[in-house]
Amino acid sequence: MRTKREDVRNVAIIAHVDHGKTTLVDDLLKQSGIFRENQEVAERVMDSNDLERERGITILSKNTAVFYKGTKINIIDTPGHADFGGEVERVLKMVNGVILVVDAYEGPMPQTKFVLQKALELDLSVIVCINKVDRPEARPEEVIDETLELFMDLDASDEQLDCPFVFASARAGFAKKNLDDPEVDMTPLFETIIESIPAPEGDPQADTQMLISTIDYNEYIGRIGIGKIENETLKVNQQCVIVNHHDPDKQRQVKIGKLYQFEGLKRVEVTEATIGDIVAVSGITDIHIGDTICALENPQSIPFQKISEPTIAMNFMVNDSPLAGTEGKYVTSRHIRDRLFRELNTDVSLRVEETDSPDCFKVSGRGELHLSVLIETMRREGYEFAVSKAEVLYRFNEKNQKQEPMEIAYVDIPEEFSGTVIQKLTTRKGELLGMSQTNGGYTRLEFSIPSRGLIGYRGEFMTDTKGNGILNTIFDGYGPYKGDLTYRKTGSLIAYESGETITYGLFNAQERGLLFVGPGEKVYSGMVIGQNPKAEDIEVNVCKTKKLTNTRASSSDEALRLVPKKLMSLEQCLEFIDTDELLEVTPQSLRIRKKILDPMLRKRASFHKAKVD
Repeated sequence: MRTKREDVRNVAIIAHVDHGKTTLVDDLLKQSGIFRENQEVAERVMDSNDLERERGITILSKNTAVFYKGTKINIIDTPGHADFGGEVERVLKMVNGVILVVDAYEGPMPQTKFVLQKALELDLSVIVCINKVDRPEARPEEVIDETLELFMDLDASDEQLDCPFVFASARAGFAKKNLDDPEVDMTPLFETIIESIPAPEGDPQADTQMLISTIDYNEYIGRIGIGKIENETLKVNQQCVIVNHHDPDKQRQVKIGKLYQFEGLKRVEVTEATIGDIVAVSGITDIHIGDTICALENPQSIPFQKISEPTIAMNFMVNDSPLAGTEGKYVTSRHIRDRLFRELNTDVSLRVEETDSPDCFKVSGRGELHLSVLIETMRREGYEFAVSKAEVLYRFNEKNQKQEPMEIAYVDIPEEFSGTVIQKLTTRKGELLGMSQTNGGYTRLEFSIPSRGLIGYRGEFMTDTKGNGILNTIFDGYGPYKGDLTYRKTGSLIAYESGETITYGLFNAQERGLLFVGPGEKVYSGMVIGQNPKAEDIEVNVCKTKKLTNTRASSSDEALRLVPKKLMSLEQCLEFIDTDELLEVTPQSLRIRKKILDPMLRKRASFHKAKVD
């Protein structure tokens, strides 16, 4: 007999990146009285790691809970970026409803469509929160119509179409049910959650069942499984069985070590939990997402959708450049291997495979951002390594035809840039599907494009649109291989010898192209120190000193004017490198280099490749 837990609501906050999910959770936490009166609370308190704070994006889904008039509301803040879509798909299994946050100016965006589709497929109740209504250019009435159109496009049922709308400004800390209501606090949103999100239900007489939807990891405790209890009760020290819907042979007897519930930003230890509670379980080694914790008597797994496969891969390898080991703390293949496999404890969209070489590992993920976040995290932890250019993962269909991952790209740009963008994306094998005008004089272009066509394009896109363009992509399955593609139209300037850069050498080299190094920097033969506007690579000697013919000539170096070097971020470096280059990553530096450092061997290899092609 199924019963409802009226004192609990489980809800996920979903939205496109940067529409204000995390700021909204901040306000719900603050206004529910979770923090002390005088407590210092950081902005976007749910974005707990440095990278999330700096980039202003949520990377990992987070659990929290607030109390409102005796009802516990478990809230899950989810990522908005397509590369972390795997996180969103999983956590929706823990909740009975979602708050769909939509920007009052931008309206529904590509990722809004993706996350809403997942919620509708699971038949979850939806509350639409039109956020940022206090923006000067906000257009809430039109955004309501656009959101309802999106619901219809996704074949929502009549009940789903009849969802409540709430108007809010997460930054100003208010929500209201009608646009002309007074702006007071978040109470209207709290009330809408209690009224519109169904209470969790389950059978207290049935055998224990709990599906693991997220994995956390702690150095001291090990793996921690987080999920919602579907039936009966779970107690500390209870003997259980772990089964998995996609792996019928998996049956393992385990004992529950510790149980935690969420309260605000803390985990509170409890001795037991019941239907509808979202809990964290520790003490079970080798627990995975999709596992069901069941009673010993009748182990039944809960169905769970498979985690999306990675679409992009790059090699992580031991740094073997002449400057190797001078800046990093962890530099050996064992260090790199252990760190990559440790990442698998929490990131289920990632794959790590060993290769023929013990010093090289193939790492596959959901997109460039997914992998660059891992690289930046490792770099900050003191790791030194090299990575290759990102390559897409191909597969073959039943007829043995090559297929590649495809994306739908939505581009919002001022009208004057549309010609340039269409031309660039077309040369990258993109196909224009549609073109329309949006509010504010922007043109929206919709492209179907291979994932590899977008590798290295974002930086170029920002330059072409003078920083005014918005590019959003969403994975669109696999399609027929679109043919060969040249990644880069420019060549590299390569250091001819090892040493320290000299002003005189740099002055001569800058006539050949754009430099990435300044005076007094260490370089080595085979290191890429600049960009040649023409397609071929050129070797330059940036360590060359001026031959002194008399004593007066030495001071003329001071008159040499150097163009400032181009500073490259991690993403720009990953976009720039070509298939025959590597990016050397250390805690202090990012250096681009040729895979083959020796100039003679490099020439021989390119000659051999041209012959094969």
